[in-house]
Amino acid sequence: RSRALRLLGRREFSRQVLDKRLRTYSETPAELALLLDELAERGWLSDARYADALVRKRSGQFSRRAIAQELKQAGVSEEVTAVALPVADPDEEFTAALALCQRKFRRAPIEQKEKARQIRFLQSRGYSLSLALRVLKQAGVEDKDSGQ
Repeated sequence: RSRALRLLGRREFSRQVLDKRLRTYSETPAELALLLDELAERGWLSDARYADALVRKRSGQFSRRAIAQELKQAGVSEEVTAVALPVADPDEEFTAALALCQRKFRRAPIEQKEKARQIRFLQSRGYSLSLALRVLKQAGVEDKDSGQ
């Protein structure tokens, strides 16, 4: 119990992640389930709060799809995920990807090798190939407009 409270005092956890972390210290799975139920009843353990915290932390750095996948892996239900992740406008996701790419690379790619590197970066953050190509095309246009 004290270990669970120490962990929850540092940051939010989903029920599944906290269960996995505490499993090695618990004598029986039933005992651990009772502890997790008690923590949830008292409001100290909440998948909704975990989802909100994760969305705030990852927004602007990862795509909506990547965040949803991370929540799914943490055992957060689809209903809670849908509430925590507002439906994004495609233009909003494009703008976020463009800003991320500009922060990371500062300028549009000149050669094919650099273009492939930037596309891989955006895809590793959960963005689709078509969106990554649009971002690089837009970044190239803006780079030419600024006189560089």
